[in-house]
Amino acid sequence: MRVFGISRDTAWSHRAWTEVLELNFPLISDWNADATRAFGVGSEWRGMRDVPGRSAFLVDGKGMIRGAWPYASNEIPDFDALLEAARSLS
Repeated sequence: MRVFGISRDTAWSHRAWTEVLELNFPLISDWNADATRAFGVGSEWRGMRDVPGRSAFLVDGKGMIRGAWPYASNEIPDFDALLEAARSLS
């Protein structure tokens, strides 16, 4: 199992967030919004296009989406539930 974080932020800001939050997984920059559009989570916000909503996806080894969880911007994902869902694929 591999965990990744993806956001529209730059790789440089990801480096800072990784250090500040002491993350043990990589953050990937979706600077051009390819992933945002592919996962269908983009919307318009204050005139900006392709602003991704907070969400989690479970993707299997063949690239198939096996689960999707949308969250409000102020909501923290239930990481235990996400790990349990990922382990159930094994």
